[in-house]
Amino acid sequence: MPHRALPLAQKIYTGFLSYIHTFNTLTRLAPVYFKNRDWASMQLNHRQRLRLYKDLLFQLVREFSDMLDSDAAEREIWFKIREEYQKLITNRDDIELAETFFNSIIRKAFPGMSADPELMYLMEGYNECAIYENSQLVNSYPGSLGLEKIIRTILSDYEFGAPFMDKEADVAFLVNSVKDVILTRYQPGPETITEILKSVFYRNKAAYLIGRTYVGNKWMPFIIPILHGPKGIFVDTLIFDPHMMSTLFSFTRSYFMVEAQIPSQIVGFLSSVIPHKKTHELYNAIGFNKHGKTLFYRDFLLHLQQSTDQFVVAPGIKGMVMTVFTLPSLNVVFKLIKDHFEPPKSMTRQEVRDKYKLVSLHDRVGRMADTHEFEFFRIPIKRVHPDLLKELRNTVNSLLEIRDTELIIKHLYTERKMEPLNLYLEKCTTEEGKFVVEDYGRSILQLAQANIFPGDMMTKNFGLTRQKRVIFYDYDEIEFLTDMNFRIKPKPENYAQIYSPEPWYDIAKNDVFPEDFKRWMIGRSDLRDHFITYHQDLFDPNHWSKIQHKIKQGELIHAFPYPEEIRFRPFEKV
Repeated sequence: MPHRALPLAQKIYTGFLSYIHTFNTLTRLAPVYFKNRDWASMQLNHRQRLRLYKDLLFQLVREFSDMLDSDAAEREIWFKIREEYQKLITNRDDIELAETFFNSIIRKAFPGMSADPELMYLMEGYNECAIYENSQLVNSYPGSLGLEKIIRTILSDYEFGAPFMDKEADVAFLVNSVKDVILTRYQPGPETITEILKSVFYRNKAAYLIGRTYVGNKWMPFIIPILHGPKGIFVDTLIFDPHMMSTLFSFTRSYFMVEAQIPSQIVGFLSSVIPHKKTHELYNAIGFNKHGKTLFYRDFLLHLQQSTDQFVVAPGIKGMVMTVFTLPSLNVVFKLIKDHFEPPKSMTRQEVRDKYKLVSLHDRVGRMADTHEFEFFRIPIKRVHPDLLKELRNTVNSLLEIRDTELIIKHLYTERKMEPLNLYLEKCTTEEGKFVVEDYGRSILQLAQANIFPGDMMTKNFGLTRQKRVIFYDYDEIEFLTDMNFRIKPKPENYAQIYSPEPWYDIAKNDVFPEDFKRWMIGRSDLRDHFITYHQDLFDPNHWSKIQHKIKQGELIHAFPYPEEIRFRPFEKV
């Protein structure tokens, strides 16, 4: 048995090395595309990196299964494989990723494998993100240099491969921002120092410098977005607001392309800058979403141990495609594709899964929630409320299995819990409602600019984050915007047409009549007129067609992950 385990362990390890090498190779292309303003290649490269893990995994599992043959479900050999694998990864700086890779292999190669603490790295794995002393992680700038000298040195230290549009103006903008926000409250001393991660974070058309300054006996984090416009590189703004910084790393945004020689070190630094983010969210943000999933599951298991409440049906209007439940004490919802869909839904379960995959590979522009996909998800049956179990039996029975004291769910998605927009609008004040419906319309238009047409845009399919940001989370009807046909609704010309119970004109499957949106988007009388006036473009077919045209011409419309009013040059294009 041991003589078989070693080559199998080496096979997994070789696959892991291939994954890390290719991941890093794709990541290192980001600054090249930024330098060349090659936004189409930047997007394609991002999707290739997202697909990398599964593409490599499936190929490796096929080869691995051939090597194991009939022993694929033999626990004893897996014990030996893990034992040999552990020897291979013990001294690696990215050991936590190597553990997750092993988990992925065994989940696919071992028939019917659920989370198994004896064979997998579930709770006892490496999870250390402390920052090493004297590491090569950051560039440091002592306060003794003086503010302007520090700013100039920072802009010289980071090479973006293109000339600055107006470096002197950038220096002045940054100096004035620091004076306004920091030096009006804190006085620098001999202990003052500024640290910036050497690794630059790239996403879409922007590069970001992530740093912190020790002043006033505490660390003050900041982010400097750099854009590359037709006239050259320029600093777009300086972000100190912790909420804006958190939004940059939101679960609603695409992952960053950032070199991470020791990923745990990058995450450790980010944790000091954005302390409200969980470790699994930060691993997601730098592209290691599979390990983020592992850490999410560990958090879930710990939460189960520390809580006693029961899983219940999620509040809100029940969906026609998904059954959704939650644990009240946990900030997560669990979504299962129903066995049968109510009319007018006519899609298949696989088509729904394809929609979720589309979202996982697409630029979410801060308006679509990230998900983790699980198979054979285990929940203690005693924690499932009887009403929820009844609902599950009625809607997703084919996905359920009960083993001893556990409910096994064969397939589900996890997603951040948000307050359904329709429920919020039932109880909020007029002023609160105006703010939210403005963002509701804004979210739809920003999705359109990313070539996403939500399909079903009713408020029940949108939720609110803690910052009251509107997020779309129902993906079963999304389409590419470029596949839709936006039309002006024909005007009736005679009595028969006016009183026809059915549309008297031809309607293709992809036809959309934006003027009809007014009838159902917002029902509250004190909000409806404000919404329609504020978002007149939503109801104009020509506006939608213009966005389509830009996308078809190859234009990548940049979605700013911070308010445009804080930009140094609000009218500068990228």
